[in-house]
Amino acid sequence: MSVLLFGVSHRSAPVSVLEQLSTDESDQAKIVDQVLQSPLVTEAMVLSTCNRVEVYAVVEAFHGGLSVIGQVLSDHCGLPLGDLTKYAYVRYAEAAVEHLFAVTAGLDSAVIGEAQVLGQVRRAYATAEANHTVGRTLHELSQRALSVGKRVHSETGIDAAGASVVSVALGMAEIRLDGLAGRSAAVVGAGAMGALSAAHLVRAGISSVQVVNRSLARAERLAANLREQGVTAHAHTLEDVAVALADVDVVISSTGAVRPVVSLADVHHALAQRGSGSDERQLVVCDLGMPRDVDPAVAGLPGVWVVDMDRIQREPSARAAAADAEAARQMVAGEVATYLAGQRMAEVTPTVTALRQRAADVVEAELLRLDNRLPGLDLAQRDEVARTVRRVVDKLLHAPTVRVKQLASAPGGDTYAEALRELFELDPTAVDAVATAGELPQVPTDFDVIADSPE
Repeated sequence: MSVLLFGVSHRSAPVSVLEQLSTDESDQAKIVDQVLQSPLVTEAMVLSTCNRVEVYAVVEAFHGGLSVIGQVLSDHCGLPLGDLTKYAYVRYAEAAVEHLFAVTAGLDSAVIGEAQVLGQVRRAYATAEANHTVGRTLHELSQRALSVGKRVHSETGIDAAGASVVSVALGMAEIRLDGLAGRSAAVVGAGAMGALSAAHLVRAGISSVQVVNRSLARAERLAANLREQGVTAHAHTLEDVAVALADVDVVISSTGAVRPVVSLADVHHALAQRGSGSDERQLVVCDLGMPRDVDPAVAGLPGVWVVDMDRIQREPSARAAAADAEAARQMVAGEVATYLAGQRMAEVTPTVTALRQRAADVVEAELLRLDNRLPGLDLAQRDEVARTVRRVVDKLLHAPTVRVKQLASAPGGDTYAEALRELFELDPTAVDAVATAGELPQVPTDFDVIADSPE
């Protein structure tokens, strides 16, 4: 069984397609449940961020697993499978491992080096683990990917090159408005992204913030936090979004809603409420929602400049410094090689264990024959014979079992385990029994296909 990845991201599809594919937690649970209904899929998890939806699955067969996942996602987003495949990419086996490591390290983000994706991968894994949809393979892969992501962010300068989509968007707004210090802002959405946006605004020297959220209580909490930091802040519900936008210079929205929460009428009304002399005053709207939080028609209003995910992806400041990005890529490549070598060695371990058990059984059988043929053998002599036989067997097996593990760590190493099973006539069920005993440890076409020998 191997890991299969089916994904669509900002690199393969326009924002409009990503909007159709966007998922919330309940959608993700449904997708995983539907995928696991197939006997071809044994493990699955969904990674959904503001610019990607990816399904990771452990499959019995490449083409069968691909068809299952593709159809489930097609049904979810309402795009015919043929249309969806135009924007999808597929990674299989070793290529899937490499992709997840790169994603977790922030190398595949719209803003290279953004650290938020590390938390998003952690949440995807935690959700799948809580729902019991991951087994040994995805457990080990996810844990290692998270470890790699943390290492890349702590040992390279990639963080400094691009901390988050929020920082890039507000950096663009700051340039457009000739500075944010002393200006006013509106934060639409009081979740994690809203709190991050507020923190960036405070550091930029913003003087006042209007917090807008579906839940007024949550908006009040974020507003109170801002007031504690010396910023004037007020809370509003989404129904009053036009009022909240009436006297601000910059809006940053990231709600996760399935349809726009800021309409053309809202912004038009807010602009109309501005006092005299406001004709030349510009409003910068940062729409970080996926799907969009702000009606695209807002970009056509005079005096309004919209920063959306498409514009962020084209922004030079969103790209990490070349040296930092290359250092991160080299680190990821090394981690991928180490992980895959470890996995290949782990795959041969049940064969080695079964071989040693077979040898132990042969030794015990021969010692039993010795007891029957020489029933009067002195106990001390019998023990010495037993130790000698075991030493001989251990020495004969030591070199081939150590060497087969070393050979198995290289690409194509699984053939050595197969040869070992054939040479020593090992019962496949015995090998499988050893492998099963080491299950999950108890710890917290038209596609762009990159595959490693599918079927």
